[in-house]
Amino acid sequence: MPNSGTLMSKWHHRFKTMVRYRLMILTSAPIFLTLVALIGITIYWSIHYTWQSALLDVSERLGVADNSIELIQEKQANHVKAFAESYDFVSRINHLAQYEDFETWVTEQRKRYNLDFLRFHRVDTVADKFRYLDLTRRESFFDVLNQQELNELGEDLAKRAQIPILNSQKIEGRGLVSRTVVTIYNQQNDIIGFLDGGLLLNNSTVLVDQIRDLIYPSKEDSLRPVGTLTVFLDDLRISTNVPLDSDGHVGRAIGTRVSSEVNRTVLVEGKEWVNRAFVYDAWYITAYQPMRDQYDNVIGMLYTGYLLWPFVKSYMTNIAEISITTIALLLVSGFLVYRGSRDLFNPIEHIHRVVKMIQLGKETRIGPLALDDDHELAQLAKQFDNMLDLLRQQKNELEQAAVALEGKVEERTASLREKTEELELHIQLLNQTRDKLVTNEKLAALGELTAGIAHEINNPTAVILGNVELIQFELGQDSERVKEEIEAIHAQIDRIRNITRSLLQYSRQGGVQDEITWQHVNPIVEESITLVKTGTKKREVEFETDLQAKSSVEVNRHQLLQILVNLQMNGIHAMQGHGKLRISSEDWIENGMNVGAIIHVTDEGSGIKPENLKRIFSPFYTTKREGTGLGLSVSQSILSQTGGELKVESEWGKGSTFSIYLPQRAESDLKITNL
Repeated sequence: MPNSGTLMSKWHHRFKTMVRYRLMILTSAPIFLTLVALIGITIYWSIHYTWQSALLDVSERLGVADNSIELIQEKQANHVKAFAESYDFVSRINHLAQYEDFETWVTEQRKRYNLDFLRFHRVDTVADKFRYLDLTRRESFFDVLNQQELNELGEDLAKRAQIPILNSQKIEGRGLVSRTVVTIYNQQNDIIGFLDGGLLLNNSTVLVDQIRDLIYPSKEDSLRPVGTLTVFLDDLRISTNVPLDSDGHVGRAIGTRVSSEVNRTVLVEGKEWVNRAFVYDAWYITAYQPMRDQYDNVIGMLYTGYLLWPFVKSYMTNIAEISITTIALLLVSGFLVYRGSRDLFNPIEHIHRVVKMIQLGKETRIGPLALDDDHELAQLAKQFDNMLDLLRQQKNELEQAAVALEGKVEERTASLREKTEELELHIQLLNQTRDKLVTNEKLAALGELTAGIAHEINNPTAVILGNVELIQFELGQDSERVKEEIEAIHAQIDRIRNITRSLLQYSRQGGVQDEITWQHVNPIVEESITLVKTGTKKREVEFETDLQAKSSVEVNRHQLLQILVNLQMNGIHAMQGHGKLRISSEDWIENGMNVGAIIHVTDEGSGIKPENLKRIFSPFYTTKREGTGLGLSVSQSILSQTGGELKVESEWGKGSTFSIYLPQRAESDLKITNL
């Protein structure tokens, strides 16, 4: 079975190339985009207005809760006033001196009037009178009392007010109360005391449940589950029906604190909060408002709200249902468009197939399309077939003309090829002739230069030789003490004369003008190393030898010695006087036969750049400031005249190896002539 990637590629090709699918996309795309835009706009406005509606709803329910508390406070005030105006209370007040347990009796009446505390405060001083008169400015008000004040209002009031703070070892001992203070007069209309009664809001679960049932009359619906109500003392929940878990199976979240955002907005700034908020362990749609005391100080909060997730879940379900319905409608309409366009595009697809077959080189025609002759596609098919017939005829004519033209082109090409080969040969000969002319020009200049230098060197050399012989003669027997030094001078004078003789023979077009003898190369190599070591004692150069050559060759000893010294000195200069110079020799083996000897001189210098390798054997070419550019050129010229060759291998930055190839027999016998 084809994999998903192949199917996707196949359908992508169809939608990209077939008219039917492209037309279906073009006709369906506006509808699809319009529906998607409408769905998007609907979702956006629905979310916006539904959310605003939810916030408005919870805000209104908070207002109902606030009114309910005001009604409870009003009812509380009526009960306190009713007790103050009751016959028993008035008669006992008028005969207060006869009742020693009057205050205890007043306290006992709180249950009769559904109050959590009820107490008569006798005032004897002006200060007490003004303190309680300040509490009568409002009929009912909220107040925060400490434990001592709670104990004064009722024996068990402080204990009932205690709230353990969740996840802490602390206990909140203060109490939030709703108080009503009524002034009590005697028969002379003098203030003799104050009647103080009210409700304790700490742990008042019955109160919050009653208010919740009032503002959320239905038990539960799809968008708004069971609502919750909370009374806060500062930021601490002191009375609530918010569960400890979002499922509502664990107790109440009394002793927990409000979120920091709500705390800052409501308690610090004194504003209402109507928005989503994190309530203990879940997100709720919430409304908070501050609770104030009689001095308008914020001492707590009143909250109502319900879980956010059921609301979102129900809303998302509705959106999903709308989306699925819309997609189903799109699929059905797309299928209908596809079926309707199939009959229309079958002839077009047939024409397309014929065009593809013609592109592949097959001879075919569209033929009848089972349509009316006046149909536009039928006329198009006929015109296309006629055009194909005309193209076939023109193709045959072009093929015949091409065959004739190809014959003529081949004839002209053959002639042109011959002319080109002749021209290339002439150019090659011209380049060779030019190179020879350049070389001859250089050699001519070099010949004149070296001949002059050789004669100029020979003259002082002859003077030195004569003076040395004179010194040896004058010293007589004493010359034995400096015999070695005198012999060294003679050897070096002979070496100078050999060098000048080599320069002269290079400058002349005759041949090697020195004696060629049959000898081993290893002794000559060792002698060259000795000479080079003597001249480089102050340089840190390590000489390494590996002389394995066993074959004897015909060679001019002095010339080979000069070449080896030149190559070794070049290597030392390339290493800047520091490094290892390796000199080795081996037999020259070709096709299993010994044809001569090879000498290698390897240095660890900077090497030679690839573009300079072909130029180093040219006369006057050098990269050294003090060099003349003649050493390698002379060496190569000397070796070439005896059948030898000088080759080089070099890697830029690592070093170079010069190899001297010496055949066993020289190509020609050359005689020695004096300069």
